[in-house]
Amino acid sequence: MNAHFDLRNFQQFAKTLKQFEAFSESSVAQMHDNNRIQAFVYLNSAKLNLEMIVGNFSAGLVLVPTIEQQLDEYSLYLDRHRVLVFNYKIATLHFGAGNYNECIDYLRKIINDQVDLRSDLQCYARLVHLLAHYELGNTDIIDHLIKSVYRFMAKMQNLTVIEEEVFKFLRKSFSVHRSMLKPELEKFLQAIKQFEKNRFETRAFAYLDLVSWVESKLYDKPMGVVIREKYLASNRRIKYGTL
Repeated sequence: MNAHFDLRNFQQFAKTLKQFEAFSESSVAQMHDNNRIQAFVYLNSAKLNLEMIVGNFSAGLVLVPTIEQQLDEYSLYLDRHRVLVFNYKIATLHFGAGNYNECIDYLRKIINDQVDLRSDLQCYARLVHLLAHYELGNTDIIDHLIKSVYRFMAKMQNLTVIEEEVFKFLRKSFSVHRSMLKPELEKFLQAIKQFEKNRFETRAFAYLDLVSWVESKLYDKPMGVVIREKYLASNRRIKYGTL
């Protein structure tokens, strides 16, 4: 399921999720606590992923209270890494839904965590945290955050050409007049869109659909609408055999 999510294989992802959901209710999956907890982790992680790749951020957030209740219930049996991943997914759902303050709250749970796990998750938590503050217009701290996040990602050796373009755009966006922001967004989109289908760069897009975020700002549409339109277009291409 993770591979289908990373590659945005909508149809196969949904099909595999349905199969796994059926398995999670089987006697094998429910046989003992370990199987039941693992089924919970993979199933609910996939459910959140599905809502993200089809742009239904609000629908994904509806699942969060139940997931958090179960995370609390299974807390003694779950490693910290699993919890951090759920926090990141919930944060990105809030980001996509435009709930930037809530997004920041969940990302802080990752950033402030002292467990030395998943440097990639720590890097992208900081990057999305930066973007959330950018969306909120917190210009008084953006410059500091840009420098801080850039240094951290460079130290963790997690800077690819895509992240470099993000930082380039953010730095430039505060030095141009608002009327000139659209041309900068177009340049930014052109710079990163070419890597969207590059198998060596797909990891960056798996953490956050940056292309859709830029398009949402460029075309003045909610991010969820942009992603949903792509999902529907993909379904039409599959239906008519043009994919």
